[in-house]
Amino acid sequence: MKPKAMLWAAVAIAVPILGISQSSSTGKSTSVSGWVIDSSCAYTKGLEKPISVPCAKACAKNGSPLVILRDDGAIYLPIDSKTPSSSQNAKLLPFAGEHVKVSGTEYARGDSHGIVIASITSDRR
Repeated sequence: MKPKAMLWAAVAIAVPILGISQSSSTGKSTSVSGWVIDSSCAYTKGLEKPISVPCAKACAKNGSPLVILRDDGAIYLPIDSKTPSSSQNAKLLPFAGEHVKVSGTEYARGDSHGIVIASITSDRR
């Protein structure tokens, strides 16, 4: 294959790949309401809400990542937009075990949801 033809073949392959990788990293503005619960209970115990505030806080203090469990069962993992990223537990800990409203930027991959939190407020029930 000639060098010019090889260059065009590489461009033809690279451009769609770059487009896919860029489109998957684009977030969208969203608001989510749900329970702040530790990830272990959300997945392994199938809870619809935290057992108690002290339990949710104890799990978080032991290192379990806190997540937002929406009322329909969807789980949103709070993520950091910076690199290197950091845990979002400190931001969520004051709301552990509570129903909240979160606004931010959502990122989806398959059936998974991540959210960069811009604001979080208690939504007492």
